[in-house]
Amino acid sequence: MRTLRRIAAGFRAARLLLVALALAGSATAACADDTLEIVTRSGVHVFQVELALTDQQRAVGLMHRRSLPEGRGMLFDFRTDQEVSMWMKNTYVSLDMIFIRSDGRIHRIAEGTTPESLRVVSSNGPVRFVLEVVAGTARKYGISRGDRVGHPLIDRR
Repeated sequence: MRTLRRIAAGFRAARLLLVALALAGSATAACADDTLEIVTRSGVHVFQVELALTDQQRAVGLMHRRSLPEGRGMLFDFRTDQEVSMWMKNTYVSLDMIFIRSDGRIHRIAEGTTPESLRVVSSNGPVRFVLEVVAGTARKYGISRGDRVGHPLIDRR
């Protein structure tokens, strides 16, 4: 009888694990794909971005990815301007974090963040969005503070 209970408990635990894995996978897959533009002195640069709109999507972000192709990224929407803090826990790719105000102006850029670091990367002021792209992107395209970002979520007053 004990053996049957142990087997049943093992099946319940395995079933819960499968459900948890499916939910974790669907949270990442639920990130929509979209186009974003950054207007710099050197021109307009277009990126394909995943959108992190929910608390779960923002919490996972780009964690556990082994690579991030050039021209791709993730746009985090925090819904209102606020002080934002990010970190690189379980993130294996060095990133440029571009902090963007609600009006689409770039407020700050943290270049070349350290993979898997627990160090807090702050916006140093209120922002609504954070765009994460592969490290070196900001320098390569001449993206700087004050440049404008275009995306349907961004109110460009």
